Amino acid sequence: MKKHNDLSKLYTYRVIWSEDDNEHIGLCAEFPSLSHLDKDMIKSLKGIKSLVSNVIKDMQKNNENIPTPLSKKQYSGKFMMRVTPDKHKELAILAAEQNVSLNRYISSKI
Repeated sequence: MKKHNDLSKLYTYRVIWSEDDNEHIGLCAEFPSLSHLDKDMIKSLKGIKSLVSNVIKDMQKNNENIPTPLSKKQYSGKFMMRVTPDKHKELAILAAEQNVSLNRYISSKI
């Protein structure tokens, strides 16, 4: 397994504003239970990165499975989505009116 310093740089981070807390929240997609609050956006990002790094160290010490960074995963470009039959029909009609496949129509909408 790679050292924690190498891994922590590969994770997906985001900073959002919380009206409830009146602070920025640093988040990591691969560690959804972790967050770091700070008035300063940059400090919020640095805080969550530091927290993730520390958690990875602890996980390595305890021989726990460390989440694979999203940046290291391979994606096929395919996913299945279930909708109601009525929604399926509506989308098929809209795609036909645009003279494109259902797949192309939905791809353009997302």
